Amino acid sequence: MYMANSSRMSAFILLGLTDNPELEAPLFIIFSFIYIITLIGNLGMIVLIWLDSRLHTPMYIFLSHLSLADCVYSSAVTPKVMAGLLTGDKVISYGGCVAQMFFFVTFASIDCFLLAVMAFDRHAAVCKPLHYTTTMTSSVCAHMVISSYVFSLVESSINIGFIFDLSFCRSNVIHHFFCDIPPILNLSCSEIYTHEIVLFFITSFNVFFALIVILASYAFIFIAILRMHSSVGQKKAFSTCASHLTAVTIFYGTIIFMYLQPSSSHSMDNDQMASVFYTIVIPMLNPVVYSLRNKEVHNAFKKAIEKLKSAQHLILIRDLNSLYN
Repeated sequence: MYMANSSRMSAFILLGLTDNPELEAPLFIIFSFIYIITLIGNLGMIVLIWLDSRLHTPMYIFLSHLSLADCVYSSAVTPKVMAGLLTGDKVISYGGCVAQMFFFVTFASIDCFLLAVMAFDRHAAVCKPLHYTTTMTSSVCAHMVISSYVFSLVESSINIGFIFDLSFCRSNVIHHFFCDIPPILNLSCSEIYTHEIVLFFITSFNVFFALIVILASYAFIFIAILRMHSSVGQKKAFSTCASHLTAVTIFYGTIIFMYLQPSSSHSMDNDQMASVFYTIVIPMLNPVVYSLRNKEVHNAFKKAIEKLKSAQHLILIRDLNSLYN
C-alpha cells in the first residue's frame, strides 16, 4: 500500500516475523508462554520485594524498577505481536505506532541505565563493604533511579519528535514485527542523515555510558574477588558475575547491532532475530539471572508461601467453625 504526497499516514502494516501461516500458531504459543513467564516473574519479583522488609535494600529496589521496566517495554511489543499471529491483523494505527515506540524506547533505555546502576551498587558492596551504607544511602538510590527515568524520557521524546517529524510517502509497510526506529526511518522520503546522526549519538551515549560503568565496576569487582582467600567465595562471586555479564552482553550486543550501524548496512531479517532477544526473551530471563539464583530471594519466596498457607489454613478453620456453629 502506497500513500503518495502524504506526510502523515493513518496506519502502518507490520509484516511480522513470518508470512508462513503454518508457523503462526506455534509462534503464538511460544510467545504466549514467554510473555506469561515474563509477567509472572517480573511482577512477582516486584510484589515480593515490596512485601518483604528484608529486601528493602538498594540492590532490590533497583531490581524492582528493572522488573517494572522489563514488564512495560515487553508489554509494549509482545501483545501486538501475539495478536498479529493469532488474528492475522497486522495493522497498527499511526498513534499506536508512536505510542509503541515511545514506551519501548523509554523503558528499554531505563533498563540500560538501571543495569549500570546495579553494577555500581555491586561494586560498592564488594569493593567497599565498610562504606556501603554511607555510599548507597536512600537519597543516592532515589537520585539514581529518578535520573534513569528522566534521561530515558528526554531521550525517547527527542527520538520520537525527530522521527515522526519526517514525511512518509513511500510505503506504510513496516518490514518488522513492531514500530522500531530503523524500519520506520526506511519508510521516510525525507532527508534522514541528520536524524541518523542524532539517533547514533543518543544511542551511543546510552549504550557506552552504561557499558563503561558496568565494565569499570566489574573490573574492580574481579580484582577484589581475586584477592579473596576463600575459593568457595571466589567461585560463588564469579558465577554470579558471569550470569549478569552474559545477560548484559546479550542485551547490549543486540542494541549495538541494531542501532549503531548505518541504515545501508541493516538486514531486516537479521534485525528481527536480534530484536526478538531484547524485546521478548531478555525480559523473561532477567528475573532468573538477577533474582531467582539469589538465596535472599529464595528465602523471601519461601516465607511468602508459608504466610499464604497459614492464611489459607486460618480461613479454612474459620469457615469450619462458622459451619458447625
